[in-house]
Amino acid sequence: MIETQYPIEIAWTDLEAIVGPEYIWPASGGDLIDGLRPAKVVAPGTALEVAKVLQYCSSAGLGVVPRGGGTKLGLGNRPQKADLILSTERLNRVVEHVWGDMTVIAEAGCTIDSLQRAIQPHRQRLAIDPLWPEKTTVGGLLATAESGTLRIRYGAVRDLVLGVEVALPDGSLIKAGGKVVKNVAGYDLTKLMIGSLGTLGVITRAAFRLHPIPVATASYSIKVGSAAEASKMVLAILASYVIYTGLQLRTDRADRLTLDVRFEGIPESLQDQHEKLAQVAAGCDIAESSDDVWNARRQLFTGAGSSVVCKCSVLPSQIGALCDGIFRQVNATETKATIVAQGTGLTEVRLDAGLLSLTKTVDGLLSEVDRLDGTLVVEQCPVEMKESLDVWGPLKDAVPLMQQIKGKFDPARTLNPGRFVGAI
Repeated sequence: MIETQYPIEIAWTDLEAIVGPEYIWPASGGDLIDGLRPAKVVAPGTALEVAKVLQYCSSAGLGVVPRGGGTKLGLGNRPQKADLILSTERLNRVVEHVWGDMTVIAEAGCTIDSLQRAIQPHRQRLAIDPLWPEKTTVGGLLATAESGTLRIRYGAVRDLVLGVEVALPDGSLIKAGGKVVKNVAGYDLTKLMIGSLGTLGVITRAAFRLHPIPVATASYSIKVGSAAEASKMVLAILASYVIYTGLQLRTDRADRLTLDVRFEGIPESLQDQHEKLAQVAAGCDIAESSDDVWNARRQLFTGAGSSVVCKCSVLPSQIGALCDGIFRQVNATETKATIVAQGTGLTEVRLDAGLLSLTKTVDGLLSEVDRLDGTLVVEQCPVEMKESLDVWGPLKDAVPLMQQIKGKFDPARTLNPGRFVGAI
């Protein structure tokens, strides 16, 4: 039974008055969040309605889970309370595309695929490649700080955002940043919201800087025989004059690894970059590959219901040591590991085994990553594991500050209670 400050029937009636009765409905089995089934789903049609819904839920004591495309609902700890899903599906417009300034403004429920199609006629793109662009929304992208293979060239998503509009639990709408590339004004609330998993407010729209669509692309794969050799090759490419827009390592065996390199530009420049890569990787087997290799991250999550997917962050120079550590742990627990590492040091690994072996392996990986002064986040795991596992890893010194920020923005703990770092 949901405990609110108002009778529950009155709460739903009041929310219907805000968004309209056709835009609030009972949650179904497909709306489960780590086994928790919310009572209702509400879909506001404007940013103001989002703010009013949050204000009402905060005063009524309802726990709210914001949802875009639903691709990352398994991320984070199990919610302490999930009474209502706030869907941004109706906030799905591309509001403004100023192609001359190479900027775009889109609402939170607009999918990345829809946004890309809207700006494509002007040969422009948002230089981000999330796992599922056809489902990933603008709001979800920012809330989870999703980072793809293009990050090594164009930066993280926070580097591409110019400003955001956010609805807060007190019913206010705030704007941070702007819609032009040159904009400096006070404390950077934009970056505070990015990656906060919707625990501070609900992003309702965002402005992005854009980049030109390349004339041509080419990808090449290099076979190497050990993690140490792969790490040496990654560092050599990073230190070279090769201009790449993708650099990743793929492997499921300690003695068989593949490095992928992507180039973008005009055909003449691609040939020049290939020749430079051949010089850096002299003596190695280099072959042209298809664009499908850049979907390797997505494959880690395909059919991963009973698997564990971890995201590790280490220095680029430590990718080889991390791979060795991963295989050391999985060999000890008879677990299968599939690794996809980006040249930035962000490494994702899928673990397949029984529940007991998975738990032991994750514990071992935490020690390996800690030894490298890195971080580990469990992005996907069986619900049973979350009963004894903090998916965000060991608590850091910043948690008290994060708790204070949460207290300022969401004192009633309305938004995603318990899901984020330190169970805030």
